[in-house]
Amino acid sequence: MHRGYLKTATIIGALSVALGAFAAHSLKQHVSDYAVSIFETGVRYQFYHVFALLTSGILYKEFPNKFIKWSGKLFIAGIILFSASLYALTFIKAAVLPGYDWVGAITPFGGLCFIAGWLCLFFGIAKKPKSTLQ
Repeated sequence: MHRGYLKTATIIGALSVALGAFAAHSLKQHVSDYAVSIFETGVRYQFYHVFALLTSGILYKEFPNKFIKWSGKLFIAGIILFSASLYALTFIKAAVLPGYDWVGAITPFGGLCFIAGWLCLFFGIAKKPKSTLQ
């Protein structure tokens, strides 16, 4: 197993729950419903990809190849670029900071990382193992 991915997934998972609770109980009092929905989208995709990262860590034991390693790296990058940019965008809109809307342009790069991570996971599983003792 890839313990680094497993440990990272547990921390990001705990952070997902904390951020979700923050959005549900505190954020709604300070920003518009639209801003809350942006934030909640970030939390949702972050939490989905915690499971993807856990999967990468577990599958690495059976399929120890570069594609599985890259899937984990891409899922982490996607969480940072996609979810964190949506969190930042929420606070930029809440603080009414003109000139910082460009942060939203980072989000699609995170989405591309998610897609690439899933494709790497596929290729990592599809790749024949070096050992054919089955």
